[in-house]
Amino acid sequence: MSKIKHICPITYGALNANEKYSTEGLRKLSPTLKHLRDLPYSAEQQIIEARNRADKMSIQGIQPKLSAKLNSKNSGFELCDEGGTYILKPQNKDYPELPENEDLTMRLAAGVIEVPLHGLLYCVDGKFTYFIKRFDRIARGNKVPVEDFSQLVGFTRDTKYAFSMEKIIPIIEKYCTFPAIEKTKLFTRVIFNYLVGNEDMHLKNYSLITRDAIIGLAPAYDFINTTIAIGIRKTKEQIALPLNGKKNNLTKNDIIEYYGVQKLGLTLATIHQILNTFSQLLPRWREMIEISFLSPSAKKEYNLVLDERVKILNL
Repeated sequence: MSKIKHICPITYGALNANEKYSTEGLRKLSPTLKHLRDLPYSAEQQIIEARNRADKMSIQGIQPKLSAKLNSKNSGFELCDEGGTYILKPQNKDYPELPENEDLTMRLAAGVIEVPLHGLLYCVDGKFTYFIKRFDRIARGNKVPVEDFSQLVGFTRDTKYAFSMEKIIPIIEKYCTFPAIEKTKLFTRVIFNYLVGNEDMHLKNYSLITRDAIIGLAPAYDFINTTIAIGIRKTKEQIALPLNGKKNNLTKNDIIEYYGVQKLGLTLATIHQILNTFSQLLPRWREMIEISFLSPSAKKEYNLVLDERVKILNL
């Protein structure tokens, strides 16, 4: 069971005695929310619910997911098959601490990448479930135009790895309103996911969104340190889509000179600015890893991955 810590699982801010969530965290969910009930499902019950509802929802992947709405009047989340505004991801017996891992990784990303509202929910069994607000939904369940890169190139879940990082660039050039801006954002995501050990950025984990008639990269989602989720010693790849013909043993030259300069066409000044931003964030990242809801052993492994990648990129 998850031990209640003295930080909010939505904001990582300090809590008063006997609080599970901070006032700030509750207000992020809803201005009228004064209390948040534990999700009335255990991890096992959530997995069963996800399995039973799988044919009714379009958000299923390998990781079990549930669609939910926040009922402010009832002070809690409620599962639903249609019109959900949140996605819930329970614990996974095959990959320990996935909710805590994804929450931390997305929290680190927020310093450099747009991310939706997200956090951790206490469940009836004392364990955590990860929640994230859907950015493809607006008021009253209306949809925002979003297409993942797999859809854009006519690929499926079975072929979402049959691509390369080089081939992603023409998609941005073809569809985005301001390709140069989105290429900078793409490079930032590549650096981030490399640093945190996210080796599962396949085609379906990149999307374009249309907002105010402007098409660009959608907010980040599914950012997880998969290296520690799978196991540092079991991991064989560093990236889902090959870069410079490689999925492993990537070098600073592969990522920066080859991909950033040659392929994306970014200036050295832009690249140095991005790298400098990451370098300045590292102390704060270390602090967030330390206060996160990961176990001590998982925190240690997270830092080991970060140490190795920081050294390779010479940040």
